Amino acid sequence: MTDRQGGLGGWTAGRKGTLSRLRFTSLRLRLVVVFALVALTAAVSASGIAYWLNREAVLTRTQDAVLRDFQQEMQNRAGALPVHPTQDQLQRTAGQMAGSSQRFSVLLVGQDADGRAVYGNSGGLSGFSLEDVPVSLRTAVNKQQKLSSANKAPYHLYWQRITDHGTPCLVAGTKVIGGGPTGYMLKSLEPEAKDLNSLAWSLGIATALALVGAALLAQAAATTVLKPVHRLGVAARRLGEGKLDTRLRVSGTDELADLSRTFNNAAEALEKRVADMAARDESSRRFVADMSHELRTPLTAITAVTEVLEEELDSEGGGIDPMIEPAVRLVVSETRRLNDLVENLMEVTRFDAGTARLVLDDVDIADQITACIDARAWLDAVELDAERGIHARLDPRRLDVILANLIGNALKHGGSPVRVSVREADDEVVIQVRDHGPGIPEDVLPHVFDRFYKASASRPRSEGSGLGLSIALNNAHIHGGDITAANSPDGGAVFTLRLPRDASALAAQTTEGDGNGEGQGKGGGESRGGGSGGTAKGGAR
Repeated sequence: MTDRQGGLGGWTAGRKGTLSRLRFTSLRLRLVVVFALVALTAAVSASGIAYWLNREAVLTRTQDAVLRDFQQEMQNRAGALPVHPTQDQLQRTAGQMAGSSQRFSVLLVGQDADGRAVYGNSGGLSGFSLEDVPVSLRTAVNKQQKLSSANKAPYHLYWQRITDHGTPCLVAGTKVIGGGPTGYMLKSLEPEAKDLNSLAWSLGIATALALVGAALLAQAAATTVLKPVHRLGVAARRLGEGKLDTRLRVSGTDELADLSRTFNNAAEALEKRVADMAARDESSRRFVADMSHELRTPLTAITAVTEVLEEELDSEGGGIDPMIEPAVRLVVSETRRLNDLVENLMEVTRFDAGTARLVLDDVDIADQITACIDARAWLDAVELDAERGIHARLDPRRLDVILANLIGNALKHGGSPVRVSVREADDEVVIQVRDHGPGIPEDVLPHVFDRFYKASASRPRSEGSGLGLSIALNNAHIHGGDITAANSPDGGAVFTLRLPRDASALAAQTTEGDGNGEGQGKGGGESRGGGSGGTAKGGAR
């Protein structure tokens, strides 16, 4: 069974390769076919005209010579016979006429003195007979014509081409003017037919050679034309693969050379444009990273001060003036929000720079979700539908960030209870987070993962940073997974996270990342979840 499957697979692969080559050379095939059709049409037309002209010339020349000789014999020999000849006289005269240079058969028909029809045949009893002459020809020969200034004789010479037992022949007949026998002649045209057949074969061979020559010429022309086109296609594919230094060798001054120069100019302009954009993008990323790093130092000091202020606010009989207490609470809240924003910006910078990395471990999905919910005190607001024992090889910290964003977003802007369900599908783990809120407006759905997207221009501020869902999506992508957002038919929004059971292959492709962001685990997850959701969904609700 295995050998049979292998043979079938090889045959299928061979068919695909053949079809691929045919598609690749389709233009070549069209050129060859067009050249061949043009050559075939021209050769067949020329051969047909040449054959027809030569056939008419050969037959006319032979026919004229035979008819002229027959007419001469009729005047000289048949005209010397008496008006009522005997059969012996007809027989002897027919034999003499057949001995002319054209070598045709002769039949003489006359009437003896008793009014009986007598015949003279040059070939004897088994030779040329009256039955071999077409009736229409005999009728025309025996019909007397009216005399006029244009017609000086009552009888004329008539001829016709016939086929006798597969052999082409010429039959002619006439009467002796002034009374006498009627003469018929039969001349075989087989030598001429053989010559014409030889000519047809020659013309056919010439047509075949012309067709082969046209195909070879088309192949050479196609190679000359398509080779630069093929090089252009290869260069275009390399350019599409990101090899912007690809250039074509330019030679000649024809249209293909102009096309190559145009391609080179376009590739050079594209390379310069991409280099400029890459430089600007790198500069922008470096600016964000540097700014985030620079902000961390003063933020650390400010955070320490706000923590002291917060403790004072929460203590009984604190020393905070009630008049400034709202301002102090605002400072504490905004400082925490600014700190989350800086951390999120640093994480986004790592994704943009391609330095984010995976630290894989065997994870029990149900335990990981439980730990995420428990760390953020969401146990009373979240329903978990997940069996223990569903394992995957993932990055626990990044999975925690994804779950914190999705669940926190649902709690803040959806509505309790939030239901988290886990199921297995082929080589994937599917996690769904569903809330019981009003859902996401249809015009907002395509943008829920966009950075800093505001669903409503009238609500530019939100409690989150506006980057949480974007960071969650990037963390899913780095695992080789994805997140989708939709509205449930029963109401509420549904976020579906799909992750591979083993992300080892992708982990090997990621570069070593900046360790500054590896400590954003559970503490930052809650704020990101609320922040991103407040920007994407909260603005629409």
